[in-house]
Amino acid sequence: MTFSLLARDPGSGALGGAAATGSLCVGGWVLRGDSRAGLSASQGAAPSHLWGEDAVAAMAAGETAADAVARLTAADTGRDWRQLSALGRTGAGAAFTGARNTDWKGHATGADLVVAGNMLTGAKVLDALQDGFARASGPFPDRLLAGMRAAEAAGGDFRGLQSAALLVVSDDAAPLSLRVDWAQAPLDALAALLDRTRAPGYADWLPSVPSRAAPFRIPPDDGPGS
Repeated sequence: MTFSLLARDPGSGALGGAAATGSLCVGGWVLRGDSRAGLSASQGAAPSHLWGEDAVAAMAAGETAADAVARLTAADTGRDWRQLSALGRTGAGAAFTGARNTDWKGHATGADLVVAGNMLTGAKVLDALQDGFARASGPFPDRLLAGMRAAEAAGGDFRGLQSAALLVVSDDAAPLSLRVDWAQAPLDALAALLDRTRAPGYADWLPSVPSRAAPFRIPPDDGPGS
């Protein structure tokens, strides 16, 4: 009941994921990430948040995305009702689609990219998701969102959308984790939320937040807190 995109930005090395669904709270269920390891998207008719968390932990411990996906899905007797995507820190990805998820269902991998979905109007949705992301320009989060908009325009989840989420992790910035848990037009709401992160004040404060590359940053004395 979800379509998702995991991607690596070759220019910056940032890792980003986006997801949308015709149900509630997609951000809490689907996306997980750590800039030191990689990203995961766990979804499906009976999604396992454990898969997503364990996939990131496995990559952090040195497993490839392909090995992590294969091991986690093989061990789960409920795997036919689930989907799992994983993208490693270097951009190598893998995915699994359980046979008992609702059609249309499937996944695809490419250089620095994994897409997956179920309860879709057709394979065209994942094609549009990939193409929309690849053709977009501008900041990495905007390109992820462009892919999601293209997927929605191609038919998306056949029930329509209720929630959407965006996650970007990198060594040199604080995580960007945005969630719209319910809205009539969740991708529009997600875009508006992304715009708010770029407003003066908040955007000026963000570079002072600790990151993996600079863990001891502090805000200016007169800067806003969070």
